[in-house]
Amino acid sequence: QVELVESGGGLVQAGGSLRLSCAASGRITSADMAWYRQTPGQQRGLVAHIDSRGNTKYADSVKGRFTISRDNAKSTVYLQMTMLKPEDTGVYYCAALRVGATIESYGRDYWGKGTLVTVSS
Repeated sequence: QVELVESGGGLVQAGGSLRLSCAASGRITSADMAWYRQTPGQQRGLVAHIDSRGNTKYADSVKGRFTISRDNAKSTVYLQMTMLKPEDTGVYYCAALRVGATIESYGRDYWGKGTLVTVSS
């Protein structure tokens, strides 16, 4: 069982920065971790992903501006967001993906409750 709690959201002006944190109650050392964003009327979309080895990938819209990182000793994942734009506004969700996966099973995904980021123009 993994519980995820996001923090760090808030209101920021365009061009500003925020750092989101995701604290996990369980061990996430072997899990892929990700940040997703959801805006009203739209599906939740992937923003950034980091695997257990530290390899990262990003949505095209945030490349060069956002950085995902993890501190396994603290069971925490971060999303550093810079040069924020109004279109970055949304609820940001942390996810632990395929926890407990084996060759025969997908495992289970866990989600936090989200943190709201609002970027004003």
